Amino acid sequence: MCTYKSYCWSLGTTSFRTADFNLKIEKQLLLLSEFWQKHPYGRWASNEPIQALYYDFMKESRFLSGDAPNKPKDAREKTSGLINLGLINDERRLTHAGESLLHIAASGNFQSNNLLQIPSDSYIYFKQMLKTSCAVEKTPVRPFVVLILALEELEYLTQEEFTYLLPLIISPKKYRDIIESIKQLRKGDTTIDEIIIHTLLSMENYHEALRFLLERPVSESVICEAGINRKSRQYDGAYYLLYQAIKDLNKDDPQSLLNLLSACRKIRIGIQWSNYLFKTTSKTRISRLLSLALNDVPVLNCKNEDELKIRFFHLMHLFKAKANLFDYSDLNRRYFATTDTVLFKDNQIKLASVPKCFFKLCIDNLRELAFTASENLPLDCGIEQIIPRYNISENDLFDKLASDYGITVQSLSDVEKFLDDERHKRFNKLIDDQFPNHVLLELLSDFETRNDDNIRSLVTNNADIPTIFEYIVGIIWYKVSNRQGRILDYLNLSLDADLLPKTHAAGGIEDITYHYDASPYYPEHSLLIELTLADGNNQRRMEMEPVSRHLGEFLLRDENQKAYALFVTPYLHLNVVSDFRGRKQMPYYSGDGEHCINSMKIIPLQTAELKTILEHSITYNTLYPLFEKAYLSDEMPKTWYEKNILAYLQNTQTTPRLPL
Repeated sequence: MCTYKSYCWSLGTTSFRTADFNLKIEKQLLLLSEFWQKHPYGRWASNEPIQALYYDFMKESRFLSGDAPNKPKDAREKTSGLINLGLINDERRLTHAGESLLHIAASGNFQSNNLLQIPSDSYIYFKQMLKTSCAVEKTPVRPFVVLILALEELEYLTQEEFTYLLPLIISPKKYRDIIESIKQLRKGDTTIDEIIIHTLLSMENYHEALRFLLERPVSESVICEAGINRKSRQYDGAYYLLYQAIKDLNKDDPQSLLNLLSACRKIRIGIQWSNYLFKTTSKTRISRLLSLALNDVPVLNCKNEDELKIRFFHLMHLFKAKANLFDYSDLNRRYFATTDTVLFKDNQIKLASVPKCFFKLCIDNLRELAFTASENLPLDCGIEQIIPRYNISENDLFDKLASDYGITVQSLSDVEKFLDDERHKRFNKLIDDQFPNHVLLELLSDFETRNDDNIRSLVTNNADIPTIFEYIVGIIWYKVSNRQGRILDYLNLSLDADLLPKTHAAGGIEDITYHYDASPYYPEHSLLIELTLADGNNQRRMEMEPVSRHLGEFLLRDENQKAYALFVTPYLHLNVVSDFRGRKQMPYYSGDGEHCINSMKIIPLQTAELKTILEHSITYNTLYPLFEKAYLSDEMPKTWYEKNILAYLQNTQTTPRLPL
């Protein structure tokens, strides 16, 4: 009997594939911590009642919605990915590493305090990923280490190489084979498909399955056996119909061609077969074009049945493997992205600059780890306990950065400046490539209608929608300000290595803090930008107090600084406008009552007007005096916005106004 054997590694399970990956992990650590405080003596293993209780707890906490038909199974799946990372154990109790990550997430302090200059939560993930291994046919492989080794040798991976070839590295021999195959691929001497087929046929079970097929008359049971389906042989029954449709094909008979198309569609991954065999999948066109509707592929031109069996076998397992590898690719990427050391841009996967230099210094040590398991996975241990003979100093890294990037590095501040300059250059390129004005306008409309799926597709699926709203408004305001200032310092939210949002801003501060130097159009000042997607009474309840509090506390920290707040939302509530206008005369006191701010300037702005600003290239040189005039107006709140913001914006020209 032909036996299934794994040919690749994968991180986690597809049941754990989720948007807001980092945030969901950290939220679930908090939920598990709270759950076990309520059920201190509960046991998870084989205890479906406690698993069902945890599902209900997740639902009560609004972590999930709906009603799972099998609550214990859903609870197990929702937590499985945290086990892979070593953040919880099999009993779903937090490990030392999980406790450390939860502490960082709860504090909201993600500042870098490590040699790689990555956020503190990312550093936990980084160390966990270095330790994380998968058992492939009882042989351990550390996927992140394999990725690092491949990037060090190849400089980059294309998206296709990352998806279809990297996970095939499951042993030292496979490492050399796949790396050499990628080099040949880049020369044009082979293809992705040929590499996959060669890799599969290097395994004895695939040789055995092919022999089984060649030695017997084809039947449904023979095809199912040769398919060596991982779950059940019966899942491959539809392949017998496809085999027969290819064998019996009459290229000049429309019904025969349609039978072939129908057989493709009966297979779960039939789209791969139909695209491979047909130029068009339109039944009308196939019936009219006949043989011209087919692609000229070897499997449709076999000289005998043995050749057909071989070619069919190759394609059956090639398409299965590619579907499986593609299915896991996104999840693998999510795991690697948690480390903030890998860049996924422009169809290429690369290491970020500082991690790249770091790994070059210890690459030989890492080779020893690639196909081993770590006993330290549950621990939040130091890097020296993960990488053997670790002895990299700050100066070693400084010297490597200086030699590789041609910069002068004498202290950590030089590294920070280099990274900051590099990130700002990449961020400006990201804005140009991914967020031209027409995309920003589309996104603003999507926020108004809450077209969340399109928002995620245009930006990222690793952040919640309110966080993405902050990020996009930050980009828009950067453009409005003629890209003045260090925008990445102004955004009070976490960004991943690709400079896309990944978590919400830490509570207690404004969303965006923009600083302006004095110019002919305005004095030196700060602008606090607050944002919300809430509307109606929710907006009034959630935003009136925090906006004024953030501005008040900001001004109290330094009574000599000039600052005001901009409140951006898709839909303004009248009482919110009224409250903000009242702050013009209303004092704001410090906690001890010893200090007071006598007047606060808060300007509300709807996204509709933000679109007008963007569409007509209205700059901050024009907006500052407009906002100042609106602030000084004595118009009643009910008509204030329409007469002082909306009307002025509609009449504003694109040329800057004269300075105040």
